[in-house]
Amino acid sequence: MQGYLGKEDGDEGFGKMIPVQDVDGRRVAVLGLGRSGLSAARSLRAGGAEVLAWDDGEAGRLAAEAEGFQPYDLTKGAAFDGVDLLITSPGIPHLYPEPHRVISAAMAAGVPVDNDIGLFFRSLGGAEWVELDVPPRVIAVTGSNGKSTTSALIAHILQENGTPVQLAGNIGRGVLDIDPPHDGEVIVLELSSYQTELARSLTPDVAVFTNLSPDHLDRHGGMGGYFAAKRRLFAEGGPDRAVIGVDEPEGLYLAGQMSEGNGDDRLIRVSVAGKLTGPGWNIFSRKGWLSETRKGRQVASIDLRGVAGLPGSHNHQNACHAYAALRAIGLAPRVIEAAFHSFEGLPHRSQLVGERDGVRFVNDSKATNVDAAAKALAAFPKIRWICGGLEKEGGLERLAPALGSVVKAYVIGREADGFALQLGATPHEICRTMEVAVARAAAEAEAGDVVLLAPAAASFDQYDSFEKRGEDFMAQVEALEL
Repeated sequence: MQGYLGKEDGDEGFGKMIPVQDVDGRRVAVLGLGRSGLSAARSLRAGGAEVLAWDDGEAGRLAAEAEGFQPYDLTKGAAFDGVDLLITSPGIPHLYPEPHRVISAAMAAGVPVDNDIGLFFRSLGGAEWVELDVPPRVIAVTGSNGKSTTSALIAHILQENGTPVQLAGNIGRGVLDIDPPHDGEVIVLELSSYQTELARSLTPDVAVFTNLSPDHLDRHGGMGGYFAAKRRLFAEGGPDRAVIGVDEPEGLYLAGQMSEGNGDDRLIRVSVAGKLTGPGWNIFSRKGWLSETRKGRQVASIDLRGVAGLPGSHNHQNACHAYAALRAIGLAPRVIEAAFHSFEGLPHRSQLVGERDGVRFVNDSKATNVDAAAKALAAFPKIRWICGGLEKEGGLERLAPALGSVVKAYVIGREADGFALQLGATPHEICRTMEVAVARAAAEAEAGDVVLLAPAAASFDQYDSFEKRGEDFMAQVEALEL
């Protein structure tokens, strides 16, 4: 992967990190000692805080001890006496489906709760920035689908243009593990709803909302809570520029809230559902062409159909959002267009992993929900579809319009029988394992077909992560001796 992704998990060394500001001499508890929790603990210690570290699992506590943190049991009574702040990891629920007992205790004790994203934003813009000719800027990307590709694409284009850039958050490095930014640098953050929901400070220069589809509904208490978590990126502090996908009602609503009127160019509307008109700043994709209009006039257009690393309308949407964010900070259209063509895509997102006798094998293991899978299915005309896994709330009903391109489905997972029942008239075969599914799809595929892994389900019934699922698909494809 390109250098801007920073260190992979397990690499030694953590750069110079971002010391947390305004915590010197304060007692700060940290709950959850995975990647983000340990990163927060280090940065809090670097800022002069007394860190009280706790994880419910022994492995997390041992990892903290190895770095010199003495575990402090936050589950005991009166644990929050004298504690000034609790920092919690994103994966730990603080409200729905029910709060973690430590977070409940902190809130009952009147102790503020924050996360590493909040610490990051509160610690930027120190006195040393006054000495910089061009202060660093932050582009933050959220949404249901495409935010990883959008974030990586923004970082790639900046790097290709010679702009210093760091990529962090839900991709690349932890936000507090990055090097302190310097003159003219851009920090690109991918932020999940788990991260935006709790952060007490969210002040990016440019905020991007890609789209919204049902996901993580148990964690947010329903669709309204899920949207509210995303919306906080725009409501807390307010970005200088907002890039908002308007193909869903929530995006339209958010755009309306951010705008002071039709001509407000602090807002850039993005669509792949149709042409956008009006005097505002609009970017949309139709039939593979990206168009930019301002004040009712076309400013630029780019043919996305030949961009190998961005196949399909869902990736054209990612391209539009990345283009909009970069235009918001002043990059020229032709500079952006040139860098599109050198973008290779991300692993497990529309990733071409092999070809045999005119049959392509594509890994989109990241399509963990119905809407992401529908977009993957729309990218190719004749598909041998490998699907299934741990089904998410809502079933497969919304997937029905996308099944016309499916020649046959090969269903994997422990819930394969129930998943297959929802496919209706679509030809399908219950395979259960990736090995069987890849072998059967490859045996039946004809020239021009695409064998596509786009599961429309989580991976945890058979794999530790969607990455492991994608790696298994690639291993099975490789075993075919392409």
